[in-house]
Amino acid sequence: MIRSVFRGSGSALPVRVVPNAKLAETVDTSDEWIVERTGIRQRYIAGEGETTASLAIEASRAALADAGMDAAEIDLIILATATPDNTFPATATKVQAALGCTGGIAFDVQAVCSGFLYALATADSLLKTGMATRALVIGAETFSRILDWEDRTTCVLFGDGAGAMVLEAEEGEESDRGLITSRLHADGAQHDLLYVDGGPSTTQTVGHLRMRGPEVFRHAVVNLASVLREVIEDAGISAEDIDWVVPHQANARILDATARKLGLPAEKVIVTVDSHANTSAASVPLAFDTARRDGRIQDGSLVMFEAMGGGFTWGASLMRL
Repeated sequence: MIRSVFRGSGSALPVRVVPNAKLAETVDTSDEWIVERTGIRQRYIAGEGETTASLAIEASRAALADAGMDAAEIDLIILATATPDNTFPATATKVQAALGCTGGIAFDVQAVCSGFLYALATADSLLKTGMATRALVIGAETFSRILDWEDRTTCVLFGDGAGAMVLEAEEGEESDRGLITSRLHADGAQHDLLYVDGGPSTTQTVGHLRMRGPEVFRHAVVNLASVLREVIEDAGISAEDIDWVVPHQANARILDATARKLGLPAEKVIVTVDSHANTSAASVPLAFDTARRDGRIQDGSLVMFEAMGGGFTWGASLMRL
């Protein structure tokens, strides 16, 4: 059996930190209002010269250093993003060029906040088929560039950042380390609940994010609890066997509600939404790297990843480090 084994992680954040109080100077909101409804206290916002690619490159270099690998050893790069540097080429190719590992496979995937899990499952499939041997899987976003900064219901929710993970194909038994199982879903009928009102083929503009928050919340809790149960059943484990859950950092209330539905204790859930806000495809790998570096997630941990985003798309993956 070929398993996609975790080798290292890294992350990157813009220089500028924007606390809630700063947003309250220009938007009709307050720190109390934001914290009560979302759990967010601050976010990082990309400045001049900081792009999705630059953040992805920084996170990738950190992940390679953590893995003790040279970039030349990477033959697959998959970058999950809804905010690419350009319509084309793929931002992954910019990362590839900057790292100096050209010649392998490099492409972007777009599943919004679920993007990293889609990228992770895709990398796992390519590693298992022998199309590649070592993969760099990245989630990177500059969501601040598609926000309507006069819409207080959305602009307070998001931030920018990047996270990366190095995987390597390795032969092993069922009980060995690696990505155990993944489940992915989509429901395009829910398009109008969370979308961007622009695009090259429709308006020839970038557009702004639009969201119907209460409806998204309800779908998120139901869909995430369902896909987590799928993965638990598929892996033949119980919720009690999971050491850590690394969820998409959308909203503290969604995290709490999903954990309660599964009977998971809050202390097993990694929460970074208070400091990073919602960084879309970057939020899962960013939260994972944060928890690894502060010592919570360690080698041997059984880790569940889960996310839901526009589309709707949602999914979950289980990995033994």
